[in-house]
Amino acid sequence: MKIESDFNDIDPIGDDHIGTSSDTPLRADAFKLSDQEKIESIKTDVKHILETLGLDLTDDSLKGTPNRVAKMFVNEIFSGLDPNKKPSASTFDNKYKYGEMLVEKNITVYSTCEHHLLPIVGRAHIAYISNGTVVGLSKMNRIVDYYSKRPQVQERLTIQIVKELQKVLGTDDVACIIDAKHLCVNSRGIRDIESSTVTSEFGGKFSEKETRRELLDYIKLETKF
Repeated sequence: MKIESDFNDIDPIGDDHIGTSSDTPLRADAFKLSDQEKIESIKTDVKHILETLGLDLTDDSLKGTPNRVAKMFVNEIFSGLDPNKKPSASTFDNKYKYGEMLVEKNITVYSTCEHHLLPIVGRAHIAYISNGTVVGLSKMNRIVDYYSKRPQVQERLTIQIVKELQKVLGTDDVACIIDAKHLCVNSRGIRDIESSTVTSEFGGKFSEKETRRELLDYIKLETKF
């Protein structure tokens, strides 16, 4: 769901985008290879790409690039594809009976657009209303980080974060808003460096106008130290 806000909102997807589902599209044999086997295969492919572009990989600056890129893909920016790396989210009883919404705002988002493999960089704002269970604050950051570390579209990322927290907390009352810049828009194509994209997913009580308005007001609050 797209929302009106104080941010610029531009659709970076383009004419070739076809919506599928909120699940990341993975092949059945996605985990047949070990991480090291994937690194070796990707390293060969990156080497071929760079040589096809005419680069001299015997140069000291370039000769380690295929290995660096392969390790980065598997161990870092796409590590969220591996379900074994999914963060555990310990929950606790809401013994203090806090019944209002809890908002964790300005969570850093580093992801990768699956259409051009260029960065998506921005902020996520998450909120939930406890129905008897709470989750550690850092776990929300880790959930955002996990789902960000895969080829993504921002709409799917927003939905995946909400679905995961709904599952962890056992409630539909979860919301997520992401405001991010897409380098496939900012650095190529239209090359609009000012625009950003805002997506949202409002579950349960957050679909109600007053609750949604309260969340947006909290996000606008200036954090002072």
